[in-house]
Amino acid sequence: MRIIYHTIIGFAILVALPVIALRAIFSSNFRSDFLKRIFGYKLLKPLNDCIWIHAASVGEVKLGGTLISGLKEKGETRPVILSTFTSTGFDQAKKEGVEHVFRMPPDFLLWINSLLNHLCPAMLILIEAEMWPGLISECNRREIPVLLANGRITQKSFDRYRFFSFIFKWIEKNISFFSMRTKEDADRIISLGVDPKKVAVNGNIKFDALVTGKDISPLEINESNWVVFGSTRPGDEGPVMDAIVKLHQEYPRINFLIAPRHLERLREVKELMVEYEIDFKLHSETLVSENSRLVLLDQLGELNGYYAKACLAFVGGSFNPRFGGQNIIEPASYSLPVVFGRHMKNFEEEARLLIESGGGIQINSPEELYGVLNQLLADEKKQQSLGKKAWETVITNRGAVNKTIKLITRLAS
Repeated sequence: MRIIYHTIIGFAILVALPVIALRAIFSSNFRSDFLKRIFGYKLLKPLNDCIWIHAASVGEVKLGGTLISGLKEKGETRPVILSTFTSTGFDQAKKEGVEHVFRMPPDFLLWINSLLNHLCPAMLILIEAEMWPGLISECNRREIPVLLANGRITQKSFDRYRFFSFIFKWIEKNISFFSMRTKEDADRIISLGVDPKKVAVNGNIKFDALVTGKDISPLEINESNWVVFGSTRPGDEGPVMDAIVKLHQEYPRINFLIAPRHLERLREVKELMVEYEIDFKLHSETLVSENSRLVLLDQLGELNGYYAKACLAFVGGSFNPRFGGQNIIEPASYSLPVVFGRHMKNFEEEARLLIESGGGIQINSPEELYGVLNQLLADEKKQQSLGKKAWETVITNRGAVNKTIKLITRLAS
């Protein structure tokens, strides 16, 4: 299977090579990005016996950063390296001060062998669903333990793996242990043929990543009049702007923030906001004051700062089943009642926990958004009560980092 896989990948690279070469010639940005991906790891000095964590993009990088901090707090002396797949993930890692970080090259033997020879890791930790067949196979061949940490498997992924069961069996036999977020994730993995002895439910690191050690609710500290519409996706901004127009008239002291999930959509969102004829400011253009009734967030890494001074949050990506929801735990950690749509396949467990506690409000359609937000803004006591329940949900579900570190210690010793 290993030979077949790398033959297919090699052929695909050969087919794509002319297109890659042309883009590299005519686009300096593409050329720079390509070179960073292929050779970025060589900028790191050889770090024998290191702990290597691989994360895909921004969300997984945050979890990786939390794990790195936990390892250092527990006295880990070996260097810890973080690799990312996307450029935004790489930028996030740099922003968080990760010392050793690089972009992951393609999953092909030519680069994987060179990478492993350079790093000589004691173990590889894959965050959530980053199963790279070639990399995992080579690690197993070199007797490098592989841990899937904070593992998750959606119904869509489950169906795909079940259809290509021969590929999944090859992948899973090369993974040393599966540390899954929920019992449902674990059950899906086991039903695909993974030995139950290699599987444990250890919770979600996201809960650890978003709470300080002081256990003080932000509700006790912040008093705010912001409503935040976070991580919006295509189709979200229309209903959001409809709600803002009405709420703006009824609650003139309330400020609003829209934060698109992807910054490349800024122009599209700006054009829509202009159509609604409400004055807005970009976060980057001016010091946002109490007079900034509507702000469009145009910089990465600033959303939590708005959650910290908000009274309510709506999290996007949940009206369309294609997107499957975004991170609803971040606003919950700031004692905010969190409103979201019905399509939360990427955050099923988080949605269930918040709904059960009362800290999360799930709506069935975009038309319900204004009504729910209006009710919460009109009732400050209910607003604070639900926010407290959301925060308590985060506090109650901490502990995954320590459990994961125990696994790392056992596997990499």
